[in-house]
Amino acid sequence: MAYYSWILAFHVMSFISWMAFLFYMPRLFIYHRENADTLGFTEVVKVQEYKLHKIIGVPAMWATVLSGALMLYLNSGIFSSGGWMHAKLFALSFLLAYHISLGKIRLIMLEDAHYKSSKWFRVYNEIPTLLMIFIVIMVIVKPF
Repeated sequence: MAYYSWILAFHVMSFISWMAFLFYMPRLFIYHRENADTLGFTEVVKVQEYKLHKIIGVPAMWATVLSGALMLYLNSGIFSSGGWMHAKLFALSFLLAYHISLGKIRLIMLEDAHYKSSKWFRVYNEIPTLLMIFIVIMVIVKPF
């Protein structure tokens, strides 16, 4: 348990990095969609999408999940402190599904820059915000 605080700090930093990816990738999709007919612009956005996904998103997601799993292993008693951890992990499953969906959308947009509307992406971009709010409330307030 001597290193628990260090693992927690790493977990929080990883989560912040992962959320940056989850917030910004749909924004790139909006730019990609709104400028679908400008080949030079979309080529640059495709590179940004790739780098954001592979260099920031995937490593940050794995760092968050693995550090969180390690903390649960070191402090398994946390599951008996109310249902807040179960609720947090449930929300995490939605964040993971959202992450996977962004990767799939990125691949679709490589072939079809007219996939979905920019309005759809603007709405879709709100999902990680709602999940993040829920997760933070579960961890800090522990209402269950």
